[in-house]
Amino acid sequence: MNVKILFKTLFLILMLVLFVIMGMHNQAQVSLYLPPLISDGLKQPAAIMYIGFFGLGLLTGTILAYGGKAKGKSKGD
Repeated sequence: MNVKILFKTLFLILMLVLFVIMGMHNQAQVSLYLPPLISDGLKQPAAIMYIGFFGLGLLTGTILAYGGKAKGKSKGD
């Protein structure tokens, strides 16, 4: 088995366990105000906000890391 895949799988399990713990203990309502996009504000439990922000960050990092690789011939060809 590839050690890199094993490490990534263990990291994913650890993150999911942390999300479960965070969801159990952070149930207070928090407000998010972003006037250009959300005029009235958004009230959600803190754990939901954390998971949402983590997901947006993960998606952004994935797009930045794996986007824009052009396939073409090298100059030596």
